Amino acid sequence: MSGSDRNNPRKPPRVSSCRIEQVEGRNPVLEALKGPRKVHAVYIADGAGGAAVAAVKELAARKEVPVKIIPRGDLESMASTDVPQGVIARVAPYRCFELEDVLERAKSRVPLLLALDGVEDPHNLGSLLRVADATGVDGVVVTRRRTAPIGPSVARASAGALEHVHLARVANIAATLERLKEEGLWVVGADGDAPDDYTAIDMTMPLVIVLGGEGKGLSRLVRERCDFLVKIPMLGRVSSLNVATAGAVLLYEAVRQRGGG
Repeated sequence: MSGSDRNNPRKPPRVSSCRIEQVEGRNPVLEALKGPRKVHAVYIADGAGGAAVAAVKELAARKEVPVKIIPRGDLESMASTDVPQGVIARVAPYRCFELEDVLERAKSRVPLLLALDGVEDPHNLGSLLRVADATGVDGVVVTRRRTAPIGPSVARASAGALEHVHLARVANIAATLERLKEEGLWVVGADGDAPDDYTAIDMTMPLVIVLGGEGKGLSRLVRERCDFLVKIPMLGRVSSLNVATAGAVLLYEAVRQRGGG
């Protein structure tokens, strides 16, 4: 990675707003309470119980966040997801990181980033954020357009990982990959027609793994900027994996090659 900024004083992360004002579901609300965002209030359906709800109440009390018990029907009317699990939090807008801050965070070790080229399904995006958190990815890069809105559905699908992953939004993935290559990262793209299996690539080097959108794959410009294209062998009758599943396979291979963390 280039050292143009290494001698500069450490600057606070620059963030840009990604609108989200409500988090729904027990684990997402619990993780929101653990994360850096301000939680304004927690709403719990009358009669909702269990260990997760108890943990939400306890942590909210410790952080002096108001907890309001309301009729289940009222809570479900507030929800924008199908099954809010009896718990909703009103929170400050989610704040995305800038690419420079993701790179700064990655300087302390061999970087591992995930870039998404047009993942528009919120459940897939949320699942990928969950995997990114689980595998210790330094940051996830998405486009400002052709990406699922960062809203309650993404937060819910991520099981709360949205609160902990460093998510950067950029104007253009292809141009961003060029920037990352200048910083010393190698670019590995997932492509079902690639000649090499994913296990054939050295993933211990500074790396960004790129995944394409559902049904579309990588765009031509993004594919051209990849140093390597790899495939996941499909031994059955279907031709490809869901993008979130493919992301999990590739990221855990990187973790395996790097000695498990």
